[in-house]
Amino acid sequence: MSLSLVRSRALVGLAAERVTVEVHLANGLPSFTLVGLADTEVKEARERVRSALLTCGLDFPHNKRITVNLAPADLPKDSGRFDLPIALGILAASGQLDAGRLAAYEFAGELSLSGEVRPVRGALAMSLALQAAGDAAQLVLPPGSAEEAALVPGACVWRVRHLMDAVAQLQPGDPPPAAGWERAHAALPATGDSYPDLAEVKGQAAAKRALEIAAAGGHAVLLVGPPGAGKSMLAQRLAGLLPPMPVQEALESAAIASLAGRFDPARWAVRPTCSPHHTASAVALVGGGSPPRPGEISLAHRGVLFLDELPEFPRAALEALREPLETGHITIARAARRAEFPARFQFVAAMNPCPCGWLGASHRTCRCTPDQVNRYQQRLSGPLLDRIDLHVEMAALPPQELLQAVAGEPTARVRERCLAARDRALARQGKANQALGAGELAEHAPLDTQAAAFLQRAASRLGWSARATHRVLRVARTVADLAGSAQVEMAHLAEAAQYRAVASAG
Repeated sequence: MSLSLVRSRALVGLAAERVTVEVHLANGLPSFTLVGLADTEVKEARERVRSALLTCGLDFPHNKRITVNLAPADLPKDSGRFDLPIALGILAASGQLDAGRLAAYEFAGELSLSGEVRPVRGALAMSLALQAAGDAAQLVLPPGSAEEAALVPGACVWRVRHLMDAVAQLQPGDPPPAAGWERAHAALPATGDSYPDLAEVKGQAAAKRALEIAAAGGHAVLLVGPPGAGKSMLAQRLAGLLPPMPVQEALESAAIASLAGRFDPARWAVRPTCSPHHTASAVALVGGGSPPRPGEISLAHRGVLFLDELPEFPRAALEALREPLETGHITIARAARRAEFPARFQFVAAMNPCPCGWLGASHRTCRCTPDQVNRYQQRLSGPLLDRIDLHVEMAALPPQELLQAVAGEPTARVRERCLAARDRALARQGKANQALGAGELAEHAPLDTQAAAFLQRAASRLGWSARATHRVLRVARTVADLAGSAQVEMAHLAEAAQYRAVASAG
């Protein structure tokens, strides 16, 4: 037949939209036309497909007018993922393959000039899209991508190494299994504790306590202290205090990493810690481009986003964090299309108290003028600071104390307390304390007369906004959960209030 249809998928944000590769052969002036809103990488498939077919000794219809349509026509397509379906479509349209057998599969893969099939981005998103649609089609993907897609429970994924393996398998009749066509299975690493240990951080008991509260309630943290105080060490250990990743969360995290080409099977079910450099742009942080790609906040989904040297980041990049900190997702709108990426991350930031870093240090003298300190601290806007629940001031540990200090609590022991507190919150309200709304706070964190008066005085004296007041109450609810208390008491509220003093003083 002169017309064949091959199924594939295109990536639009985190979604993998279905694409039908339509190949038509007709008499006329020989040509190879590719239509359907294809990017430059897709249009270059004409040369890769032609060379691969000829190298493999297959017939390429040089004397035909070849038209390849990637439907729907208004859906953007990029990358070389359509090479394999285009090649199979040409072979089916020219009668070299059984076109009827193609309907049971969805294909994606980039072809080398020798016919080898190379990995593609977003294989996990394709598998998740098939599962969500209840589609019975089986995926055919190159090595690397196939194992990734097989992570989805119940997925049927075939690994194909070379174009000729697919050709041999799709011949008419019931051909024997090709050597390079085999069922893919997810090779998951052995589960273990692959996070750095909190016991390696000497001293800094107050900062460790704040980190424990943050992990137990899902709160954002700002660590303020001189160089070498241990801010980065603490931030890198926050992910180890969070609960183990359920399968669904692990799939979400892996799917986003797959879109960016950063999926590593060895990091399966390990909560990510993303720490972009302070020269990162707003697009690098929140995502963007054409087509839209996920940024660091989405790559940190279900994990930790650590921004070191917070005031050094561009102002536009920091302000772009305000919405995802509240909502847990980011919407990237363009003139023709919009994409939504999840961004439910645990935020931790670190900064020096002044440009030289030694303001308030006992063993070094600060060289900054008050005006320089003020300008440095004003690089962070009030609305952004308002969205950070815990503001922790850290002091540098003197050398003699550092060398003589004993090891602190290990991550495993602190994690047990954090998990117990989270379980109390989930049993009570079905969500982490950080996600409580104003009405839910009144229900799950009621205050007695004395505690309510204390909170009102603190809010008035320190100039808290309504948002900051609610965040203090959420932190107090987490402190109470860590203490095993059903009620938010005065001591819990007082501890939560002290974590707003640093920002208010700045």
